[in-house]
Amino acid sequence: MTDPSPTTKAEQPDSSALPQRFGLLFASLMTTMLLASLDQTIVSTALPTVVGELHGLDHMAWVTTAYIMAATIGMPLYGRFGDLIGRKALLLGGIGVFIAGSILAGAASSMTMLIIGRAVQGLGGGGLMITSQAIIAELVPPRERARFMAPLGAVFGLSSVGGPLLGGWFTDTVSWRWCFWINLPVGAAALAVCAFALRTPRKSGKVTIDYLGITLMAVAVAATVLVADWGGNQYGWTDPLVLGLAVGAVVAWILFFSSQSRAAEPIVPLWLFRSRIFNIATLTGLIVVGVGMFVVVAYLPTYLQMVYGVSATESGLLLVPMILGLMGTAIPSGLLISRTGRYKIYPIIGSLLVTITAVLLSTMDVDTPVTVVSGYTFLLGAGVGLVIQNLVLAVQNAFPTSAVGTATSANNFFREIGATIGTAVVGAAFAQRLTDQLSARLASSSVSGLGDSNSLTPSLVHSLPEQLQDSVIDAYQHALTPIFGYVAALLVVGVLLALALPQKELALTNSDMSASLSAAPPQSQESDRTATRT
Repeated sequence: MTDPSPTTKAEQPDSSALPQRFGLLFASLMTTMLLASLDQTIVSTALPTVVGELHGLDHMAWVTTAYIMAATIGMPLYGRFGDLIGRKALLLGGIGVFIAGSILAGAASSMTMLIIGRAVQGLGGGGLMITSQAIIAELVPPRERARFMAPLGAVFGLSSVGGPLLGGWFTDTVSWRWCFWINLPVGAAALAVCAFALRTPRKSGKVTIDYLGITLMAVAVAATVLVADWGGNQYGWTDPLVLGLAVGAVVAWILFFSSQSRAAEPIVPLWLFRSRIFNIATLTGLIVVGVGMFVVVAYLPTYLQMVYGVSATESGLLLVPMILGLMGTAIPSGLLISRTGRYKIYPIIGSLLVTITAVLLSTMDVDTPVTVVSGYTFLLGAGVGLVIQNLVLAVQNAFPTSAVGTATSANNFFREIGATIGTAVVGAAFAQRLTDQLSARLASSSVSGLGDSNSLTPSLVHSLPEQLQDSVIDAYQHALTPIFGYVAALLVVGVLLALALPQKELALTNSDMSASLSAAPPQSQESDRTATRT
């Protein structure tokens, strides 16, 4: 079945319709996106030094958790309020909050001050990631937008690998505090450019704030993130605290979605879920990017350090092929989508590539050449590059401009939740398998000498006698690689979802609708009826 309104050559997108100084503005938005996404991971390699200087080993996990939790909570708030009151003030405010958090974190004299600074950073950073995408959607028609969304996706992927590398470099050459100080001049420049170049429509009218929904969402996100971070690490999965948080998370999510049906201006409106495009694209992104990419990025570097004996920096560099693959597909696919107006084929191919990569990773053993592993990461990046922003584009195209921030933020919000839960589940399965593998391969006396599996480090493993070292490496390899096979099985669901994604040709103009946002925008419902499946 073909689209009922094929595009002619005369209907090609016109780049002259872009706002004045858009190139400068776009570079600034890319910068803010990079800063916000980098700070999710930039402290990971600096943490051993940080906790040593600030004497806070017991609170180390909170340095990362505080940022992720605050950013996740902030995402739907920025998206929704951007639709209701306008985006320029929110973007400038988000940059300001992010810079303030960076100052607090960089000047921290205690772990408490550092954690507070990271939470403030997260509140700003979550807004920067969402508002940057929503502003592009507001200023650029969907058809032309594809070629600008692709670089934003590449920046997001770059930060997942570049963050740890940059953090390690700052720590080794100057000071870990530069992980935060670097944000000040760069953020100030982005703030000045956006204040000068950004022109977005002003919204009028009184806004009713959904205080109950915000509170319930914050509780649900916080409990979910804490269960994911603490379960199997600081506390056992059957610990009363973890079980209580899990129950609290479920109850809070139920109450939150129940409240959204009654709120005058809900944070996550239920009319979003009436769109098949939104539902399928969000689930696909949650599985393919939220689980597929983040699980590999989370666990492959440690695997490389344990099995191949490379340093932490070298293990990060070995993921650079993933960035090359991501940029090599994200940008060309964006250009092709702008030319044709069709996006569906790219998430399908991308999901297949990510699934194939997971299968290949599950076949690794201790003799697999490291160059082959880097080839697998390149393939992973190529797949993610076809998925990450093209799904966001599909979601944005399903709603009027007046709802684009809400739809974009909800899509990113659920992807972040999926990444948090998916990484935690994989971590729990890996820890259990590693314990079983060590018990099966080593005598009880040797195991007691090594200590708990959670205390294994690459330096410890590679200081062991050769025979014992080989046994531990084999245990590590057999514990992790089959899990990639389990992830591949889940990714097959992502492929099927991508196949079911409706194809709605990208609009040539940003025709806004005057429908009230308290009800389902009719465009999103009608577009699902007319979208083709091919």
